[in-house]
Formats: sequence, structure tokens, C-alpha cells
Amino acid sequence: MNHRYPFIVIEGLDGTGKTTLRKGLFRLWEGLYGVTPLCVLTTNFLAAEQAAAIVTGKYQPNAGNRDAYLSAIAADKRATLDRLVLPQRPARPVIADRWLLSELAFFAVKHGMRASETYETLAAHLTAAPDLTLVLDLETDASMSRAQARQGDAVRADWDVHDVQSRVRETYEAVVTKPDEFPLLGDVVRLDARRPRSEVLLAAWDVLRERQLVPPIAARTEGGETHG
Repeated sequence: MNHRYPFIVIEGLDGTGKTTLRKGLFRLWEGLYGVTPLCVLTTNFLAAEQAAAIVTGKYQPNAGNRDAYLSAIAADKRATLDRLVLPQRPARPVIADRWLLSELAFFAVKHGMRASETYETLAAHLTAAPDLTLVLDLETDASMSRAQARQGDAVRADWDVHDVQSRVRETYEAVVTKPDEFPLLGDVVRLDARRPRSEVLLAAWDVLRERQLVPPIAARTEGGETHG
């Protein structure tokens, strides 16, 4: 195990199981190692002066506020890295519900920006990449059906519609198939979100183990001694 814990990002369309996977990884870290991960969101409002631009740009996107929103997102991610992610990594894992890939998709769909253009702007402010970005891959129809079945007011009329979500998925596909062009996504692995949630969790944990992002679990002998 490295001297620091991993920074893990979970991406995917609404309804693909990001929250379920995050909670599952959280419980595995706690149960197996007694370590409580820090969970963050794609936007954490840590750059307080940018809060108004973030809210307006997300919920009322237009050509007039595009650049202000992009600058605000860049400032918030920089603050999140500097104040949350990097200071915590010596002590515990950090798991983000969305991070960079979602922003590339938002600006592609809402503003017609090339993913590479959005990436270049954000990359100028980012000081570290995740160790791993897990992308939960699911067809648009299936993800929308799951999202609409959730309780609460989680579905947005201007976002959670088939043509928009299809374009989001297309952007995901275009980006993750060219990892060398987007190094600040870290190591990108797609997981088949059609499988039962327990199988997705196991697959994600296997990815972490294969990349040595989790410490080995000590084996116990019959006499109760612990060996690494």
C-alpha cells in the first residue's frame, strides 16, 4: 500500500447506481480496515465567492453565464482538492460522486463545447488526478427508468430526458475511449451497470485490489496470530 490512500471517482448517468456503489465502497473500507472514507461531490461550494455562479450556471445555463460557470467550477474543484482531498489522503480514502467527466459532458450538451476545450480550462486549475475513475455504463433507456423510479425530486425536466442523456452518454464514450487525451481522469475503468448491484460492487473492489489501491487483508492462523 502506498503512503497515501486512493482518490476514487464514480461517474455514470443518473440511475446507474453511483450512490449505491459509493456507499458499498464506504462500508467495505470501514468493515475490512476500520477506515472511514471521506465522500465528496462534484461541486462542494468551497470557493464561497463562486456559489452564485455555480447555482445559476447549473440550473439556468445560457451563453451569457457559460464562462463564469466554468470558472466557478474550476475554482471549486481546486478548493476541494486543496482543502479536502489532498489533506485527507494520508489518513483515509476519498470517494467522489462525479468529478471531471460529468463536467465535460455538461458543457458538451448544454453549451456545445468540445470536451477537449472544457478539459483544457479545468486542467489549468487541477493539481492532482484521481487514482481511479469508475464509469458505470448503462443504456440510456435503462438508466432513465431507474432514475425516474427513485423517490424524491431528483429528476430534472431539462436534463433527465432521453435526447440529453443520450448525448451525455455519447460524451462519456468519446472521452473514455481516448484516455491519453484526458490524463486528469486518472485510470479509467468502465463497469457494466446492468449487473446486480452486489456484482458491480465486487467488480469495483476487484479493480481496486488489482491496482493495489487497497491494502492486503491479513490472514489469521488457527492460533489467532495475524500475518500480513
